[in-house]
Amino acid sequence: MGDEVLYLGTSQVSRASASDGVMTDCELRLESPLSRDSLDRVRPPLPAGDLPGLEWLRHVNGDRAAALNEFISGWYPAPTESETEEADPPTPRTASPLPDGLRQLYRLAERRPYVLGVQNRILPETRLRTDLRGEMRIFGDESQGGFFWSLLWTLDEPEVDPTVWFGEFDEEPIAEQEPLSGFLIQFSLFEASMGADYLALPRRLTAPQVELITQVLQPVPLRPFWPWVPTRFYVAPGLVMRVGSEDGEEFDAWAGATHRTALSPLADLPIDWLRFDG
Repeated sequence: MGDEVLYLGTSQVSRASASDGVMTDCELRLESPLSRDSLDRVRPPLPAGDLPGLEWLRHVNGDRAAALNEFISGWYPAPTESETEEADPPTPRTASPLPDGLRQLYRLAERRPYVLGVQNRILPETRLRTDLRGEMRIFGDESQGGFFWSLLWTLDEPEVDPTVWFGEFDEEPIAEQEPLSGFLIQFSLFEASMGADYLALPRRLTAPQVELITQVLQPVPLRPFWPWVPTRFYVAPGLVMRVGSEDGEEFDAWAGATHRTALSPLADLPIDWLRFDG
């Protein structure tokens, strides 16, 4: 039958349903995984140039505002004209002093609201609040309220690049290792991976397995994020992976990508995946 039909192997029925004695749908499970070549024939990969690039990395330890802008602009597509018309009006600006990094993120969020988070979140400017003691200004929190991020509250001009404090509501806050400029890059990388359409989720990893995975990626040159589970980030075009560990012996990893093609650097690694969308 030439190239009109592609042989996929043998399969078994995993689920089927019928109505009035007539089968209405049937789900088949292949007995053997498809080869990469077969997969690429039925779902062609994107050209490498169509994936978000890594030019932003060169600014991470220099012009971090440029790094944040380039990463967000590359990862999140610019809204179409109709999406812009349907979008909620921009959040009103307040007169209270805010660090430049937060101001920049709010400007980016006017056209790309997802940058404020899908798992955790940066609070809209009008919802910033002080803690119970009135000492810290809370600007971000976990989706279920388990923890928050804050800055030292002041009525004076804010620091150019202030310390970010991580806290639970009944514990003393702990300083994040990166100041606000680096924290916002890390927050954006974390949320980009969590909200991605294509995922690669391994089982818990050992240190040698982490080294195996990360050697095909580029490290983001920032100190660990998130005091609860110190987390580092690794990237490739269109891909963000976060790797964290509480004890330095077992590691959790999560990779998110803008397209399944971006997961190809991980495809041939001897890793046991819970989910692999590549």
